[in-house]
Amino acid sequence: MLKLNNIGAPKGANRDKKRRGRGPGSGQGKTGGRGHKGQKARSGGGIPPWFEGGQMPLNRRLPKRGFTNIFKKAFQLVNLDSLEARFEAG
Repeated sequence: MLKLNNIGAPKGANRDKKRRGRGPGSGQGKTGGRGHKGQKARSGGGIPPWFEGGQMPLNRRLPKRGFTNIFKKAFQLVNLDSLEARFEAG
């Protein structure tokens, strides 16, 4: 009888973990799927997620502060009630 305490994954649903670097017979021996040499083959090797391959990084491409627009127009606020009071005739 099926109960909550004996529910399990069906047979063949979960694969065994690959044991890398454990001899040529394993299929993942010697280099362990890392290829030969290079930064990513070394222990502790690899590049940080923010590295962009030598391109100027995003955090240095974007401006850190604003700028002053030399074409900015200054507006004067006008109250419509004051306009109505000055021009009664319309």
